[in-house]
Amino acid sequence: MVIAQDENLPEDVVREFGIDLITGLHHLHQLGILFCDISPGKILLEGPGTLKFSNFCLAKVEGENLEEFFALVAAEEGGGDSGENVLKKNMKSRVKGSLIYTAPEIVRGTDFSITSDLWSLGCLLYEMFSGKPPFFSESFSELVEKIFYEDPLPPIPKDSSRPKASSDFINLLDGLLQKDPQKRLTWAGLLQHSFWKDAFTRKDQDSSNEDSSVSRNLEYSGSQDSKELLKSPHCGQAKGEKSGEQLSHSFRLENPSELRPKSTLGGQLNESMFLLSSRPTPRTSTAVALNPGEAMTQNSPQKTSPLTKITSGHLSQQDLETRMRELIYTDSDLVITPIIDNPKIMKQPPIKYDPKILHLPAHSVDKLVFLEDQDWNDFLQQVCSQINSPEKSTGASRAKLNLLCYLCVVAGHREVATRLLHSPLFQLLTQHLRIAPNWDRRAKVARLIGLLASHTTELQENTPVIEAVTLLTELIRENFRNSKLKQCLLPTLGELIYLIAIQEEKKKKPRECWAVPSAAYTVLMRCLREGEERVVNHMAAKIIENVCTTFSAQAQGFITGETGPVLWYLFKHSTVDSLRITAISALCRVTRHSPTAFQNVIENVGLTSVINSLASAICRVQQYMLTLFSAMLSCGIHLQRLIQEKDFVSTIIRLLDSPSTSIRAKSFLVLLYILIHNHEMLLLSCQARLVMYIERDSRKTTPGKEQQSGNEYLSKCLDLLTCHIVQELPRILGDILNALANVSGRKHPSTVQAKQLKMCLPLMPIVLHLVTSQVFRPQVVTEEFLFSYGTILSHIKSVDSGETNIDGAVGLMASEEFIKITLSTFEAVIQYPVLLKDYCSTVSSGNFGERYFFVYLVVDYILPPLVSLVQSGNVEWRLFSLRLLSETTSLLVNQEVGDGKKEANVDSDSSLLALIRDVLLPQYEHILTEPDPVPAYALKLLVAMTEHNPTFTRLVEESKLIPRIFDVILEHQTNILGNTMQSVVALLNNLVTCKDLNMKLLYEQGLVHHVCNLFTETATLCLDVDNKNNNEMAAALLFSLLDILHSMLTYTSGVVRLALQAQKSGSGGDTQAAEDLLLLGKPLTDLISLLIPLLPNEDPEIFEVSSKCLSILVQLYGGENPDSLSPENAENFADLLTSKEDPKEQKLLLRILRRMFVGQQCSGFLGPGDPPSCWTLGKKAFSASPLCGTHPQLHTFTTWHLQLYLDLIKSAEPRTSG
Repeated sequence: MVIAQDENLPEDVVREFGIDLITGLHHLHQLGILFCDISPGKILLEGPGTLKFSNFCLAKVEGENLEEFFALVAAEEGGGDSGENVLKKNMKSRVKGSLIYTAPEIVRGTDFSITSDLWSLGCLLYEMFSGKPPFFSESFSELVEKIFYEDPLPPIPKDSSRPKASSDFINLLDGLLQKDPQKRLTWAGLLQHSFWKDAFTRKDQDSSNEDSSVSRNLEYSGSQDSKELLKSPHCGQAKGEKSGEQLSHSFRLENPSELRPKSTLGGQLNESMFLLSSRPTPRTSTAVALNPGEAMTQNSPQKTSPLTKITSGHLSQQDLETRMRELIYTDSDLVITPIIDNPKIMKQPPIKYDPKILHLPAHSVDKLVFLEDQDWNDFLQQVCSQINSPEKSTGASRAKLNLLCYLCVVAGHREVATRLLHSPLFQLLTQHLRIAPNWDRRAKVARLIGLLASHTTELQENTPVIEAVTLLTELIRENFRNSKLKQCLLPTLGELIYLIAIQEEKKKKPRECWAVPSAAYTVLMRCLREGEERVVNHMAAKIIENVCTTFSAQAQGFITGETGPVLWYLFKHSTVDSLRITAISALCRVTRHSPTAFQNVIENVGLTSVINSLASAICRVQQYMLTLFSAMLSCGIHLQRLIQEKDFVSTIIRLLDSPSTSIRAKSFLVLLYILIHNHEMLLLSCQARLVMYIERDSRKTTPGKEQQSGNEYLSKCLDLLTCHIVQELPRILGDILNALANVSGRKHPSTVQAKQLKMCLPLMPIVLHLVTSQVFRPQVVTEEFLFSYGTILSHIKSVDSGETNIDGAVGLMASEEFIKITLSTFEAVIQYPVLLKDYCSTVSSGNFGERYFFVYLVVDYILPPLVSLVQSGNVEWRLFSLRLLSETTSLLVNQEVGDGKKEANVDSDSSLLALIRDVLLPQYEHILTEPDPVPAYALKLLVAMTEHNPTFTRLVEESKLIPRIFDVILEHQTNILGNTMQSVVALLNNLVTCKDLNMKLLYEQGLVHHVCNLFTETATLCLDVDNKNNNEMAAALLFSLLDILHSMLTYTSGVVRLALQAQKSGSGGDTQAAEDLLLLGKPLTDLISLLIPLLPNEDPEIFEVSSKCLSILVQLYGGENPDSLSPENAENFADLLTSKEDPKEQKLLLRILRRMFVGQQCSGFLGPGDPPSCWTLGKKAFSASPLCGTHPQLHTFTTWHLQLYLDLIKSAEPRTSG
């Protein structure tokens, strides 16, 4: 491998190799062939340096189903019905390529396409340049996540000496590696890209035309699995479409002889050279178009969020049910597969013929299509003459059988089949069906007629199909005990009836010439009954399945009272999955015409049996059964029984764990029908994790991820269910409010009122489930919700106070549970302040009234009952309500109001202030004495209010709560980092920073003592190098205490300064107050020995505040603390003077030192015993002097330090010499 040898290639080489790859891949795509597994291991390098594709083991024609082909081959080699499921599992792994180069839509399960090949090409080009694929991981799940959600990094060559990728190359890779296939580069854009430097210029026009031709061909052949999607009936089936259809023609699995390799004719290269197989032709009834709007959006990517398309506006129940009916049947519910030569029913031997004894030109299908009219007539005449020729010998008889085999082979082509059916040959075949000398000949004729009917695209009214139907019916009835004969004739009869049905549906009104005799329906129903062979049962069920897909008179022939039970019996008693799926699918399509068919089944076998079958069935059966339940519920049949059946609801919710998108979508739809008619089941659904399932699937269908048809269908069902639940919540709250209002003020509710309470109050958990959901929360928390919730809280207040008694009606436990869930609901709301911010954001857009109304609702309707519940006799409610009150108030007061709008908040602030002042604050002295965590929440509320409103700070002072707050400090001093102590510190910070507060009163009440104790313990924790567990919490608390200390010292220094100014000016001011304040604050000098070690702290803010506090302390009290200049502290100052480079910080430190030295000299603390610290500081004074060379403003301080140093040495000499 080139990449393995060279690791990465230069960009010029990548360009040359890329041109070869694109040339080859474009040629394949022109032929309608997909490579499906482009990877480095499948690229060959020829001698001249040309790259070529090799190993086409997974290549196929667009729309071809390799899984079914490999399953058919394996079955023919010795498989059987018993091994069918094993084969399916094995086949899926056989048709998957390397995941590293697989497009995201393929990983999600869609079929390969041109765009998926282009993705793989982009991965290959990326690896050629960089030496590694764009997405790689050893873990399968991680690799899938990268493919789905991560953008590839720009390619970087392993050899760093090579130039980086050009902008053109990066742009090319970005276009090829788009997650959304709709945005990925097409062939037109790829061939014209500037990276190729006009290498494809000469072919631009041809490439564009060929690309659109390929697109039309691919549209004809279909790109979706026949087992999942239903193909449009109008796509490429018109008579005479030759040129486009031939390239994309798909052979059918029911004709294994066509799978053999063929040689080209006349040098023409046909797609059949590369064809492995084709899925069964997805013949679709036009009845699908009866779902308006579905066809238009089925294949289009989703453009809007699944949560905003419908739920943004109110949806009436009539509109809701109309949209629901449109979603009952999907394309995947109405897939058509052939009746004749269906390998899942019966494996037919391959059709072979000998061209040597054909006695006419053995034209291939491709040549027959292009025959001129005269040549065609000659060919047809030869065929008819040979069939009519007398059989004079065994050889003649063998030649006729050989001719019939040849016709069966060519009848697999749509256009050939259509021309043969409308020719005299069909009448001749019908006659031979009656007069054939043996059953071998008759079986071949019947098979030929069935193949013609199966592949014909149009039926003319003069074609005698009814004559053939009548004849086949008579033959089956006359030989009904001959099972082998029925297996030969039933598929032909079914294909003819289905052909008539789809043609009549196209004509939109019945044709008398196409009236199927009732005997045909009778014969087919007899073939369904018990006792028949499995193959016969399967054929009859398949006929009903196909015919009832159409809305035609022929389908009405199967709508009888016994059809449903017979199909159900076949489903229940069959051991083969393919037959079970056909039977339940047929019942699903019969129910589409008449929902009573499924009703008859339930009445015969019982609802429990049907539910059990739903729970234990395979995915395809579950999908059909969910469709059956949706259809029946939409018509109101068994409605009351189903909506009350809890086992049914539980079974449906368990299906939401299914890996199938369709099953989950249909489960949501069935649940929606139930919830519309019984909202009490919403509680059961929420308890069974319905909201969790909705959130999970909502994330899967959000914009930005590729929308598959299954995800789009899931999104539609999810939208409707979400919309209904959102609209249902106000009704639930209304019922609860009505029930509570009816018993308001009553101590003995009546029987009717008690029953109403028992019905409505248990629904409150629904509200909690919805407000805790990220899907529902933004939609249900509205002004109406808050108003209703506040009213419910008022009723709870009445119940708690004893004015209303509901315990006797619902029981004590139910009553307490209701109150608990109600409070928990609001707790869930305030856990997401973004809801409040969303309302506040309207301020900036000018809609201030909406935000104000929101705050008004909270303050006037929710907070008053919460304040009342703080006084509840129930400890749990008291604690719960106080917590909610503190958190809600914190949210309200912390919201930023837009510029110029603060005056609009006056009313709400006044209401909140009055509420707390008049009702709550008088209770605070008692509240603060309660055990934890009550004081913590009470203090948190005070913190929020004092921080927001200075008026409230004065209320705290007037209410004489300060001593009680200090008591709380004493009670919790053992847990200084607890929530209570943090709230106390925050409250003290708010108090001391308030300018209007009487600080002297706080000093007299013991503020200094408590601050000293708190600061000492907190600083000790922060300075303890061994204590690393609570460093962050201790640091945060220390910072708050530093702010408190700074505010206290600033206040004291201000009072002292005013007194000194008054004394100096001779105004005769009273200095006694300042002296008293200094005396009260003197214990703060003990903190000097803690502030100095805090100065080297890594946090610059702590240094800043600590240095300011220390500076004010030494200015007020000098060096009165004897430990302030201990060797350790002196060393700290020495290090700081060395490390600090800011002149302002150095100046501040030197000023502190000067004041401390002077203070200690004056106090007599400095003496002969102090040389160590003096030597330390003296050295630092010398070392500081060079620093002052560049800062003249510090020169005075440094000179003073030098003199001070000499004086200190002199005073220490006697002690030293001694």
